[in-house]
Order: sequence, then C-alpha cells, then structure tokens
Amino acid sequence: MLWSKLFIPTLRENPAEAEVVSHQLLLRAGYVRQLSSGIYSYLFLAHRSMRKIMQIIREEMDAIGAQEMLLPALHPAEVWQESGRWEVMGANMFRLKDRWNRDLCLGMTHEEVMTSIARGELRSYKQLPQIWYQIQTKFRDEARPKSGLLRVREFIMKDSYSFDLGPEGLDAAYQKHYEAYCRIFDRCGLKYIAVEAHSGSMGGSQSHEFMVASDAGEDYIVVCEATGYAANLEKAVSRPTPPLAPDPDGDLAPEKFHTPGRKTIAEVAEFTGLPETSQMKSLVMVADGQMYLCLLRGDHNLSETKFAGVVGAAGEPRPAHPEEIREAFGADAGSLGPVGLKRPMRVIADLALQGRRNMICGANENDYHLRHVTPGEDFQPEFADIRQVAEGDLDVETGAPLKIVKTVEVGHIFKLGYKYSESMGLRVLDENGQEVTPIMGSYGIGVGRILSAAIELYHDADGMILPPAIAPFEAVVTPVNWKDEAIRSAAERIYEECKSRGVDALLDDRDERPGVKFKDADLIGIPWRITVGKKLAAGAVEITDRSSRESTEVPVAEAARNVAAKLGRA
Repeated sequence: MLWSKLFIPTLRENPAEAEVVSHQLLLRAGYVRQLSSGIYSYLFLAHRSMRKIMQIIREEMDAIGAQEMLLPALHPAEVWQESGRWEVMGANMFRLKDRWNRDLCLGMTHEEVMTSIARGELRSYKQLPQIWYQIQTKFRDEARPKSGLLRVREFIMKDSYSFDLGPEGLDAAYQKHYEAYCRIFDRCGLKYIAVEAHSGSMGGSQSHEFMVASDAGEDYIVVCEATGYAANLEKAVSRPTPPLAPDPDGDLAPEKFHTPGRKTIAEVAEFTGLPETSQMKSLVMVADGQMYLCLLRGDHNLSETKFAGVVGAAGEPRPAHPEEIREAFGADAGSLGPVGLKRPMRVIADLALQGRRNMICGANENDYHLRHVTPGEDFQPEFADIRQVAEGDLDVETGAPLKIVKTVEVGHIFKLGYKYSESMGLRVLDENGQEVTPIMGSYGIGVGRILSAAIELYHDADGMILPPAIAPFEAVVTPVNWKDEAIRSAAERIYEECKSRGVDALLDDRDERPGVKFKDADLIGIPWRITVGKKLAAGAVEITDRSSRESTEVPVAEAARNVAAKLGRA
C-alpha cells in the first residue's frame, strides 16, 4: 500500500481529553476518533490491527475445536428474565422498547442467547461436548467511560461458551481455554499474569482473569514474586502485618469512655494514643435485605466480594444508610460496636481479630467508645476472611512479601456451572435415557483492550512500539526523496519484494521531508523501517528496529529478505 493514498490523520500534540498513554497515542496516530463518550470509530490503522488480533484469536479458538457463530446484538428481555439477570444488570444494560412496546436490550454478553440455542437444538449426550464462539460488538452503559478503549460503552469482544455433560468435561474445556488464551496473548506480544478472580454477576464456581500490568488500569492484583502466587484483589488472601502495639494483658471488663467529636479510626487513635491496629472498625452492611455488622482491624478495609461470599448474598451488598444505622444501633456511624447490640444481627469478624484482646470499639452511643473489648468473650462473632489484602502483607504459606499491582484485564474465563442451563431449562438425555442438565463455561477476550494494553506496555516519547503480530504494518519502506528516480525505483523494488516474501509492508511515497516520514512511522508503531537514501550510491539501505532504535546497513538486494528473516519468514 502507498502511504499517500491512505487515511492516516496523525496529530503532533496530545489531545487534551486523553489522560492515559494508549488513549493519547491512539488519537495522535490516527487509529481512532471519538464519536461520543465511550463510543469510538476505528479508523484504517486500528481496524488493521484489530483484524490481526481477531485472526490470532480465531486460529487459537479453532485449534481447540471451537465453532464460530455470529449472534444478534439486539436481545428480547425474556431470555435475560429467564436467567434472572434482567434486574441484576441494572443501569449497565442498554434497554429499549420496540414499536409494540416490548422490552429489548443491547447485548452485554451472550450466555442467555447461547443457552437458548442449545436448549432448542441439543437433545442427546452424543451431541456433547460443544464449544461455540463469536467475535462481536457488545454494549455496556458505563457510568464513567474513560481511558480510550479501556472503558467504553461499545466494544468488540470474543466470547465463547462450552457445554458438557458433567464437571470433568467442564474442567477439560476450561483448561483448553486457559491454554488457548495463553497462546493468544503470547502471540499478541503481551506480558500478562493469570490470576484467580471473582465471578461477579456471571456466577459460577471458578474464574481466572488475564491481567496486564499498567498504571492505566482500574483493577488491582496481588502477586508474590517469590512463590508465583497471583490473585485479584477481591479474591486474594494474605497474612496481615502484626499489630503496631501489643494488646493489654488480663481479663479486663469493657469500659465506656468519652470521645467527644471523634468518629474516625484515625481520630480515636490520636485521642487515645493507641495505634489504629488496637481498634476494631465496625461497618454495617446490607445484603438481600438483611443487616450485618462487619468487624475489622482498624487499619484494614472490607472486601465486599468476600463478605458477599461469606453470607451467600444473591445480590450486590451495600453499606447501610445513615437512617438504617441509627434505627438499628441508636447511634451514628463512628460510634458503633458489637457489645450490647439493640437488634439481633449476624456479627462477622475478620480473622485478623481472632485471638486479639482488650481492644477499642464504639459503644453504640454517640461520642462514646469502649476499651478492653475482647472478641469471643465480650461478644460472639463468626470469624471469616472478609478483609482486603493490604500493601505490606505476606504470603499465607511462606511469609514472602506480596505486591499490589495495578492492571488492565484483557481476558476472563468462568466455570459457570448450571446457573444458565438450569434456569433456562436446557436438558439432554444421558446414555441411560434420563434427562440431565449440561454444565457450562464462559470465556471472554476484549479485542480493543489487547491493542490498548500493548500500547501501554510498549511505547516511548515518539509513539507506539507495537509487536509485529498486531502492528497495522510490519515494515515501512521509506525513500528519503521520492522525486529522486534512483531512490524511488529502489524503494519500489524493495517494497514489491517484501510483499512477495509475505511481509506486510507499506511504501511511504509522500513528498515529505525525511524527518516527517520517520516521525510518522515511529508514531504509528511500525516495527521495521527500511530507509532508502544517500547510502544507495554504495548499494546499501538502512534497516531500523523500532523497539531498540538500532540501525544496520544491508545491501539493497538483501533488504526484504533481511526483514522477512526477522519476522521468521526467511
């Protein structure tokens, strides 16, 4: 292709609305343009890169026996109501009505639609297992779209679904996807970590996220470099740091004391002269209409995901409202505690409080606290892991240090279990002629997120440094003076030979200064540049590696072969 014939609207300055590097460079390099908040047009270069990513995905999905389909983006409400997710998805779902006032939505994901197909077509165990996939547009009404393609309202996703007769089959399908995802991300050139994750509204018994470390991300993972442990922050477990002060000895009775105007853990710590680790934090949560008192060490934070798992919440838990707290406790938040509760409720204490003695907590009376409160003696809680891992925590088994890393999620795989097949009435006959419910898995990859994550990983002050497998072009042939007949002729010969050797090449035939051409090639992230210039008189051209900036001189006749060899096509 000739650069002069292409639409590549590059910008010299970073757009004011772009905060993260990938968003800045996607706009500057002419890959995307924003139509509305969280809605982007993929221009020529982005579409080429996305097609290459999708081709890698297709090849690896086909390799595990998956069959590609294409399902509707517009869904009737009934299938989502059958699964119970019509209400669960809340404001994140785009909803609309047709001319007959029937409820419809734009697909966020396709578990329900895939299950409806399986329900209508699968009859016998002989038809199992099945793995079906598609690459298609999804819609989510994000409250705060940001960071370019990382958090959008319309995006391209590969989603696949497995149907098996029993748990062993699901285990096999899950492992196939896990390994296929590793190959996909390897081929796309990403550095990623697979972590244990929470299944959220998808449901199911197990899930893994594939995460790329980036300050542009919104997810956090916990990793241990010494042991290889890795988990999403919502799911991670750890050994907490020891309390900053020892607990007072003795069997001391709870004692109320005045703490005027002291509401926060930090204010009470300053007032008493004791560290936050000597206090109990009281948080009131509501799940499925029930109120719970959650207790944590003063310097720890609640993991709502872990809490929801402990109480078996069907819906998403929430903090209690101030009026609910006053009615139940007779006091406001900041003066609450587990001793002498006015209303019976489940009290769940984090494991870090187990064995602690003579701590400080609220007295359930405004401006008063209790000292010398001992869990298990002065009140009887349920002990469970409900805290979020904190910086400085240690690995549970080895005591090795843990790190909290900010990341971008590029893929997520789920063992769905029977959530959808059971609720939507999917049944097949087993080998004994008995009706059984197939077990399901769900597996997603964000195509645009792969491109953005690659840019976040690989860039410099001049632009993108895209891996060859997903760059819009693998090489650019750059004649420094298009009007010079000898230079132009040599550049055209090299370009044609690149194409004949399977190199996806671009010929920069613009009548521009060499510096402009070099800057544009660097900006859009082309891995190899073949510069045809003044060295041509000596029978040589220069090949520049975009990632290392290293240039080598090679004979004109060897240029295309040299680049092909670098790409593994010699």
